[in-house]
Amino acid sequence: MNSLIDAQYPLPHLAVALLLGLTIGIQRGWVNRNEEAGHRVAGVRTFALIALLGGLTTWLGEQMGEWVLAAGIIALSLVLIAAYVTSQRQRLDMSITSLIASMLTFFYGALCIMGEFSVAATMTVVTAILLDLKPELHGFLQKIRDEELDAGLKLLVMTVVMLPVLPNQGYGPWGAINPYEAWWMIVLISAISFVGYFAVKIGGPSKGVLITSLFAGLSSSTALTLHLSRVAKENQQHASLLASGILIACGTMFPRLLLVIYIVYPPLGYALAPPFAIMALCVYAAAFYFWRSHSGIKIEQPNLRQNPLEISSALFFGFLLLLIMLLSNALHEWLGASGVYALSAISGLSDVDAISLSLARLAREPEKITLLVASWGVFIAACSNNLVKAGLAWTIGNRQLGIKVAATLAASGASGLAILILSPF
Repeated sequence: MNSLIDAQYPLPHLAVALLLGLTIGIQRGWVNRNEEAGHRVAGVRTFALIALLGGLTTWLGEQMGEWVLAAGIIALSLVLIAAYVTSQRQRLDMSITSLIASMLTFFYGALCIMGEFSVAATMTVVTAILLDLKPELHGFLQKIRDEELDAGLKLLVMTVVMLPVLPNQGYGPWGAINPYEAWWMIVLISAISFVGYFAVKIGGPSKGVLITSLFAGLSSSTALTLHLSRVAKENQQHASLLASGILIACGTMFPRLLLVIYIVYPPLGYALAPPFAIMALCVYAAAFYFWRSHSGIKIEQPNLRQNPLEISSALFFGFLLLLIMLLSNALHEWLGASGVYALSAISGLSDVDAISLSLARLAREPEKITLLVASWGVFIAACSNNLVKAGLAWTIGNRQLGIKVAATLAASGASGLAILILSPF
């Protein structure tokens, strides 16, 4: 065993171990607070003592030999097993959560003696949170469907297996196709979209139009716009409330885009942060203004697009991404910046993620595309996408809804344009 930090003065280390044990013990004690004394396998005091046991056996192991630590682990395991078997005779409870938490607490105490305070404290907090999230995690499992779980696991397996072996170099014309980067970006967009997809699925309309729209914007703001526009056609008196929902979804697009762009190429994210922040602020402010007098009304569950973790969805986005990567290189080679802007405008009509990721990747190589051109390209794609949503609100919804949405998005675009023109790059 390596020399332990300040092993001759273990009291401060044991004090930290005691605090960590109390942290987990308080959580477990609160969960089992209604049970009679003596009917719990482990409570507040027991977890604190287990942490001390882990610390002391580790310290004694440094003085007397590693067998002391091994004996401590074995002794604790036997005690816990005996307590579990005894509790099974009194009531049928197959859960071993408290037993596992007890063993972890022992090792956290040992880590404190070894001087690994940050590891022990971090894992203690994570353990306490996981123990406390039992209702939420079980509720999550109740709401997820079999096909959604299968899709997520398949994509996860494909990522873990495929990503490390995919070649990380460019192929094809202009070296535009990089299999590793393409699949990595597919997973990134799918994961972010799934957060919104499942948040709407869990929360539902009962959480209110704004909350539903906020998370729907992470998955598909266009689908949410289409849904609320149809609702507005039958409920014209709620045009202001439904306009606020559409605008919240549209506004969510800006921080979402900044996040994925920053991950791919941070300088482009920094360049677009000022105009996108102003644009999002304008949209959110108008949404709040429209919502103030119409809060509390529920809407039907929006029918978002197919589960973004479905393999078919991921592969379709991958195909679209590779196509736009090729076209971005080709049009910039043939037509210069104007070709990129034209492609951005066209791509933004259907999907703003693919063109944004493509331009972010190209911007990493200044000889292919400058930061200025990439910034304008993403801005044009975002405005093009918002133009489609304004059109949906006007044509599918009603004139009142269309005016509110279109006027707000136009003002947002104008403010972003002014900021981008004044940008120093």
